[in-house]
Amino acid sequence: MRRTRRPEDVVMLRSRAKGQSFSQDHPRSETEAMDGAAHAGRGRYPVHDGAGPPHGAIGLVDQDVAGAVLRTARAVLCEKLDQAYAIDAVFSRDVAERLAGFTLGGGSRMRSQFIWWGMRATTAGSQAVDVEPALRLGVAVELVQTCALVQDDVMDGSSLRRGRPAVHVDFAESPGLSCGPKLRDSFGRSAAVLLGDLALAWADDTVAETTMRPATRQRVSAVWQAMRTEMVAGQYLDLHGQVTGTRSEARALRTAYLKSALYSVARPLALGAALAGAAADATRALSAAGRCAGLAFQIRDDLLGVFGDPGKTGKPSGGDIREGKPTCLMAVARSRAGTSRARAVLDDALGRADLSDETLTDVRDVLVTTGACAEMEDRADRLMKHAARHLAEAAVEPYAGNRLLGLFESVTGAGTTPSAEARAEPGPALPTGPSSRSGATGPAEGGTAR
Repeated sequence: MRRTRRPEDVVMLRSRAKGQSFSQDHPRSETEAMDGAAHAGRGRYPVHDGAGPPHGAIGLVDQDVAGAVLRTARAVLCEKLDQAYAIDAVFSRDVAERLAGFTLGGGSRMRSQFIWWGMRATTAGSQAVDVEPALRLGVAVELVQTCALVQDDVMDGSSLRRGRPAVHVDFAESPGLSCGPKLRDSFGRSAAVLLGDLALAWADDTVAETTMRPATRQRVSAVWQAMRTEMVAGQYLDLHGQVTGTRSEARALRTAYLKSALYSVARPLALGAALAGAAADATRALSAAGRCAGLAFQIRDDLLGVFGDPGKTGKPSGGDIREGKPTCLMAVARSRAGTSRARAVLDDALGRADLSDETLTDVRDVLVTTGACAEMEDRADRLMKHAARHLAEAAVEPYAGNRLLGLFESVTGAGTTPSAEARAEPGPALPTGPSSRSGATGPAEGGTAR
């Protein structure tokens, strides 16, 4: 029976929670200097007033925002593990430590970086930056993402996450269980849901325990509350589309808008702007840029879900098709295929848990030969241009604005085409129906979010 592996971060945190020293994790270095600057005394540091990188604590965080968030997460989760251990040792070992390990053990920390650069981009040169609140809010959104991913894997029945067994699978394979396979699976799913609930509770606690001025807290709370509800709404629309067979492009766009455009990019940017006390027009422009980049991110994710290498994505290829997810990519492909055999290939494959590699290859051929892949990649490019335009309208600080634009390009895969190899050597052409070259319209390119 496989024993659950504990990431080194969890072992370190568990030791710290029990009062043991872990000074070897903090050598006297630039890393330690950044760590101290981030956590000591809720300090405020002046922002560099030019187009180049600043010096001091802000400059150190700028160099590695994800690393600074990770170090803050270790400090926050150490306190949470200590509290969990005081409640019950089994609960702490099985649930709290798994939660900490998952949160610390992977991911791009994309959303927490958007918080940081949203704050940096909208902070005036004469103002000061609240380092610790920004990093702690980054930890909070990472905990929300833990909740979303763990429970998403339960709902989708996904067995793999970040190249490792999904949390519910890991629970089901825990040592010491004396029940049969069916009850093991049920236990794994139920325990994973509880872990997700705990992650969301810890996220709210982290925000509540973060020191902010009253006006700043009011602004942050409004964005935080909207983001959590929108995330759940997007997830529900995703589930609803799977069980009702809703395949419209409008519904697919709405789902992507809530799950990615808002939750993944626009709302984290708005949290950063709220910390900076940004003007309303700057916040609107920044959020509009985030919505466009967020939809471009989802388009790329849809393409990677079909054409991506599982060794790089950490997820099985074709998972969205097996689960019958109503993605924009599939909606566009069905529209372009009309009533032809190509559409029958798509409809027969959607929602088939036993989808074979051969059928998946047929689906990829249809996505390429109908031009759906090329259209979606073109939309992503246009959305990125809209994002850059909105970012310019926000009149952001030049250096931080350039870093933010680079982050947009990084997470959306600007300049890369995951299906390019497939298009270079397409399979046999299948008959297609009328084309649909409509642009990506709706909330992502238009007005403001709720």
